[in-house]
Amino acid sequence: MNISLGTPPFPIVAIADTGSDLIWTQCKPCTNCYKQNAAVFSPNSSSTYKTVPCQSSACDSLQIEYEASYGDQSHTKGDIAVETLTLGSTVGPRRHVAFPKMVIGCGHDNAGTFSPKGSGIVGLGGGSVSLVTQLGPHIGGKFSYCLVPSSAAAEATSTLSFGQSAVVSGNGVATTPLIPDPSQPTFYVVQLEAVSVGSKKIPFHGSTVGETSSGNIIVDSGTTLTLVPTDFFTQLSSAVESQVTGSNKTTDPQGFNNLSLCYESGPKLKVPSITAHFKGADVALTMENVFIKVSDTVACLAFYGNDDVSIYGNVAQQNFRVGYDLQKHTLSFKPTDCTQKFF
Repeated sequence: MNISLGTPPFPIVAIADTGSDLIWTQCKPCTNCYKQNAAVFSPNSSSTYKTVPCQSSACDSLQIEYEASYGDQSHTKGDIAVETLTLGSTVGPRRHVAFPKMVIGCGHDNAGTFSPKGSGIVGLGGGSVSLVTQLGPHIGGKFSYCLVPSSAAAEATSTLSFGQSAVVSGNGVATTPLIPDPSQPTFYVVQLEAVSVGSKKIPFHGSTVGETSSGNIIVDSGTTLTLVPTDFFTQLSSAVESQVTGSNKTTDPQGFNNLSLCYESGPKLKVPSITAHFKGADVALTMENVFIKVSDTVACLAFYGNDDVSIYGNVAQQNFRVGYDLQKHTLSFKPTDCTQKFF
């Protein structure tokens, strides 16, 4: 997502991640930074940048020097600061809205699987330092996104909305409860009851997320594949394999072990209808939600067997408006052509 930090505003392109909280960018001096295409943010060039003194409340969660790691073993280390953050606006006469004294991380040691196209992460989780929580009353606990499919043209961009414009409503909306858990405030947890492959309905018994949650899967914009327990994955992949027609099985040319069911892609490949049955919400998935193209000629099932944690990844969320209402504790899905702008 596009944001700006500092005064004057310095443009940043960062990963929008509902599975983490901290807003951070690579910062000068870069003692150990990954290569990024854009210029690196310099705190000395901003008149509103201030490091956080350790007696502040922000230290309770991250300390003045922070260290954060992610599920793919990527990490960031640096200083906690307060800074002005600017977002684009579609409401009112102003094209941009500035939010002063936002808690951010200024990363001097960052490494992992980060793309050179981006320069940090914007945490959209439920914790105290996430962008969603810090925007607070400005957005009424509401945000949504619409992720363009991987097959979309290069110039197509996904949309992220906050406040009243983020409400997902109208025909075709499926809504399921968000299940809060004080022991895991970052994660957006829901209950997945089953997945149907054609007429075969496979019950889902994911591990409970957190200490007090009855939910069993995390919805995460920052994870690509959908991670499910290995026994469920075995049943799911077998059901899919038995109903795919028009194409030959093959292997992932990139050799990733986590993509185990692959086919020659093309117009003849026909996959069964697949529906995710969340509590109170049936979400019908398209082929682009279920299979991911790993080359021009190969598509693989975008699910992965994993017994540590269950995650509903971003491939499954493509071409849906996914709306979070943190006041009503609901998550909504609406099938949408995300290449079209709707405001």
